Amino acid sequence: MNYFFKPSFSRCFKKLERVKQKQAIEAIKALKTVLESGIKLEGLGLKRISNELWEIRSSLKDRILFTFKKEVVTFVLIGNHDDVKRYLK
Repeated sequence: MNYFFKPSFSRCFKKLERVKQKQAIEAIKALKTVLESGIKLEGLGLKRISNELWEIRSSLKDRILFTFKKEVVTFVLIGNHDDVKRYLK
């Protein structure tokens, strides 16, 4: 499995508070576990947004958007509900 981070994700990540950055890292680690082992973890909030776009929770308010094609996961955006809605428009 290959993992990539788009510049948009990196920009948003750098703007987050340290606590939220740590939560995001933990959520990404949990996602890697799910994808590599096939065991779904509780509380991850894995959800399909569209044909190619998926979402996980990094906290109650924050979400991480990513695409998943074959063996490639590309992290696109991290932000709150409003950020996600803006991105989807």
